[in-house]
Amino acid sequence: MNALLQARGITRRFGGVVALDHLDIDVNRDEVVGLIGPNGSGKTTFFNVVTGIYPVNDGTVTFDGADLTSAPAPAVYNAGIARTFQRSRLCLALSVFDNLMIGNHRRLSLGLTFNLLRRKAFARELAQHEAHARSLLRTFHPTLPERLFDPAGELGMIDRRRVEVCRALIGEPKLLLLDEPSAGMTHDETYELMEDVLAVRQRQPRLSVILIEHEMGVIERISQRCAVLNFGEKICEGPYAAVVSDPRVREAYLGME
Repeated sequence: MNALLQARGITRRFGGVVALDHLDIDVNRDEVVGLIGPNGSGKTTFFNVVTGIYPVNDGTVTFDGADLTSAPAPAVYNAGIARTFQRSRLCLALSVFDNLMIGNHRRLSLGLTFNLLRRKAFARELAQHEAHARSLLRTFHPTLPERLFDPAGELGMIDRRRVEVCRALIGEPKLLLLDEPSAGMTHDETYELMEDVLAVRQRQPRLSVILIEHEMGVIERISQRCAVLNFGEKICEGPYAAVVSDPRVREAYLGME
């Protein structure tokens, strides 16, 4: 079995609104999947269900052979799934380094004895985390490591997005969920960020990615397969060229002719 993530019959209701309706989605190991659809089609809800923010009303989520259907968000993170959000979740008053360590907490030694009494070991661990953070930031932009201890609020939009992706990556997940990473950026900035993601994929070829994105050029550039949602249902799945030419997809985006 090559599937890393298997979602089967996922249903999520909010009162009388069915946000996800018996949705089946697989993500294979080492694969980039584009998740597209009109606003309100259930894309972000799917991310929230997979990452334990919302419980499912029906269905199962299996990841790397383990049942994560009812797992809380920390257990999902520990299993190897990390994500970004459409709206920035950086702590702008904290440094870039502090923001990255928020995403790396399962690798930190948090015991009181270690941090107060084993000062040399603490210093060595801190230096290792700093080197890891700088290396990851350098993958995205050569000058970004120089901003490691600057407040995140002093960065421009594209660098904030880069830091958010790095925060998701620093814990070395098996699956990365990107929720509209280009939101609020220009076309050129979006192109730069997607080139960064491709560079990360070259560096970490075992990483699987699900990308929610409205910019179809981005989906075409980096995804190997697309799934299209509409009203919480998967209406089409396949290579980008086949998906965008499907009449059901045109109807979902443009309405009936």
